[in-house]
Amino acid sequence: MPVTNYEKVDVYPVDDDVRDQILREQNECVFCWGTKDHWPVGMIMSYVWRDGRFWLTAAEQRARIAALRRDDRVSISVSSVGTSLGPARGITIKGRCKLLDDRATKDWFYPALAAAILPGNERGQRAFQAMLDSPNRVILEVEPVQWFTFDSIKMMEDSLFPKE
Repeated sequence: MPVTNYEKVDVYPVDDDVRDQILREQNECVFCWGTKDHWPVGMIMSYVWRDGRFWLTAAEQRARIAALRRDDRVSISVSSVGTSLGPARGITIKGRCKLLDDRATKDWFYPALAAAILPGNERGQRAFQAMLDSPNRVILEVEPVQWFTFDSIKMMEDSLFPKE
């Protein structure tokens, strides 16, 4: 039956295995939080997907850190653009954010982020890690609590090649 309602897209979620592939291959997201006057704000940030969580970093003096100390509720959006899957898939989560500054987390996270951003460039990775390892930097650990995904490839397939 051909698709006739292009307004109802929740029937086209990203499959879990595809979602995980996108999150592993991608290294950039839109990270959103709320200000003290309840305005939503978003910033493009680099991340690492590990253990079912998003891991990001920022300097302690950033306004988003004060906001996260007030309210740990965040949203993160990731696109499949730039991955081996190509465009047309999107992932958004609502999550809870913890702020960490322990050495053990920094020791695994800084190399992982550097490798994600500068793959194959060991010299650049070492320099980036050294830059990140500053006294007032915190790590953001975001645990997803709700997923919203859309796979427009599925919708296009149903539109162009409807199942009888």
